[in-house]
Amino acid sequence: MADERLLLGEIVAAHGIKGLVKIRSFTEAPEDIIAYGSLRDGTGKVVELSLRGPTKGGILAAVPGIGNRNDAENLRGTKLYVERGVLPELPAEEDEYYHADLIGLAVELPDGTAFGRIKAMHDFGAGDLLEIQLGASNETIMVPFDREAVPQVDMANGRIVINDPGNDDDDGDDDGDDDGDDDGEEDGDHARNK
Repeated sequence: MADERLLLGEIVAAHGIKGLVKIRSFTEAPEDIIAYGSLRDGTGKVVELSLRGPTKGGILAAVPGIGNRNDAENLRGTKLYVERGVLPELPAEEDEYYHADLIGLAVELPDGTAFGRIKAMHDFGAGDLLEIQLGASNETIMVPFDREAVPQVDMANGRIVINDPGNDDDDGDDDGDDDGDDDGEEDGDHARNK
């Protein structure tokens, strides 16, 4: 496992005319993208970053040898990896996981019924979401990665347990909108709260 690469970020855009790039960092603190040693692109080539500061949705960085916007644009889409072995081990008693360790885990319902596999993890600003591939199909669903939706993560057995996403009606109503709320906001908001 020590030689496995983990995705820590991605160059998503050029910024300005002097060759800066915008990085989407997948680390808890965006600036920690450079805290774990050499970053490499998909081919294994080292990508050096000199961080310049935060920006909306990411962090700005300079890349040696990139001095203009056109060269910076050519880096768009470059994924930034680090060797798995350089990341610290997470405390077993804490509910913290590296996203890469969750991808591929089997997904089951509380009664043990197979539901699918974790295809990806996303965070669009409202918290972590699991993208679950349903069985052998290409169909996927998104489920919040919180205790309410995911009551159990069993890394030792390579699985997680989710509450049935098709059965999220807590008040027993069949139509899901007997609360007198005509804008529907309250019905969907509970899924995002941790």
